[in-house]
Order: sequence, then structure tokens, then C-alpha cells
Amino acid sequence: MHRIVRLEILGLADTDDDELLRLGGQLRRALEELNVVDVRSGRSTGGLSEGAKSGELIAAGSVVVTAASLALRQVLLLTQTWLQNRPVRGIKVELEGRVIELSDATAAERTLLIDEFLAHREPSAEPQREERSVERP
Repeated sequence: MHRIVRLEILGLADTDDDELLRLGGQLRRALEELNVVDVRSGRSTGGLSEGAKSGELIAAGSVVVTAASLALRQVLLLTQTWLQNRPVRGIKVELEGRVIELSDATAAERTLLIDEFLAHREPSAEPQREERSVERP
């Protein structure tokens, strides 16, 4: 089953849209190297401004990835690695209505956050054992 994850680069106070577009392109190209179904620039959820010619607006610094459930971990770990040494505050990750932010934490803390985020949405690999109560006379 394929899942769609939206990644939004959170720029610094002085980061403009051109810089976010450039950084989003870098992240998109890095993600294309993974075994994912699709990687695209994210689309703006806001309305079009008056006089706009396009039916869709690209959201600066936003990338949308479609991947198999098993590949999501690779996507998020690559995103975490990409984040290092970039002039950004962090990356907001949205998956099935749930959101986390990879930012002011150590690499180990971000890895733990990713593990917990994915564990919450993935069904357990082991079958659940049904507890039975035994009545004794």
C-alpha cells in the first residue's frame, strides 16, 4: 500500500521563497534517488491571487512523496540527513493527518522521533494474543 508524505522546509527568518524553492529542489532530487513511487513539488493550499495564470501554485519548500509503507522510514531518515548543515530551521512532516517537526534536536533524538512517529501508524508485526480469563471453581 502506498502512502503520501508531505515535507515542508521551515526557513529561517531571512529565507525568501526563491531560497525555499532552491532547497526544495535539492531535497526532491535527493529523494528521487530512493525507491519511491513519486516525488513532486508540493502545491499551495491557498487560493490563487487575482490575475494568476496557472491553475496550481507551487508551495515554496514543499515536497510530496508517494512511497510504499516500507520505504517511509528511508524517506524520513534521508530527510533527517539532508537537514544537517542546511540553512533552515527544520522540516515539517505530515502523514495521514499527523504532523511532526524535525528541527532543534540531535540526530539521535530525531531518529527516535521518526521511530515513534512510524510505529504509531504501522500495525504491529506480531499477531495480538487474546487474553483469556480462566475461572477456577
